[in-house]
Amino acid sequence: MQPDSPEATPVFPSPAPQTETPRVPTRKNNDGLKNVVATIAVLIAAPLVALFITSFLFQSYEVFGPSMQTTLHDGDRLIVLKAPRTWSKVLHKSYMPERGQIVVFTRADLALESVDGSKQLIKRVMAMPGERVTVKNNVLTVFNTAYPEGYQPDKEGSYGIVIKHTGIDGEWTVGKDQVFVCGDNRDNSLDSRTFGPIDTKDIVGSAAFRFLPVKQTRTF
Repeated sequence: MQPDSPEATPVFPSPAPQTETPRVPTRKNNDGLKNVVATIAVLIAAPLVALFITSFLFQSYEVFGPSMQTTLHDGDRLIVLKAPRTWSKVLHKSYMPERGQIVVFTRADLALESVDGSKQLIKRVMAMPGERVTVKNNVLTVFNTAYPEGYQPDKEGSYGIVIKHTGIDGEWTVGKDQVFVCGDNRDNSLDSRTFGPIDTKDIVGSAAFRFLPVKQTRTF
């Protein structure tokens, strides 16, 4: 008999432990990039939106000087509405304010320089295109087809102020696309009585709301 031969059991090497391939957190990186892009977009868009609003819709103004007393005082802060003027330009029409409105307009040769470098005045519209204006004995009178005998806006107008002195006697005819403007404080106002009617293309906008001083807030 042959001696028993030991059984040979094949030995296989143990499979190497599998390791997971690390994943790159692409989503988090993308989110971070999106946040950066969004922040940059906001930083760029914000001043552009602000510029659009102040150029075409409305803007805050500060009153300087006493020419509109007692309606407006030095240091009053106003919201000036520009949207109607902008809409007129879009429609290729002349912007025309209403009689009695308070308007801001550019008068480069006379006005004091403002913060943004422009030169602007604020006055009240007294007469419209085609009308004749006279000032005599402290009375401002407007003549037109509806009032051939004359109309006195200081006494009959809707803006509700008392003007005792008008001064600077004279006579003016308002041309096409023009208005005649005066300060409410006629004794201390540089206006159309000195430099004549203004072109409506020079009007920036109309006073809409006074928000400072807080106790004197009002609409116009």
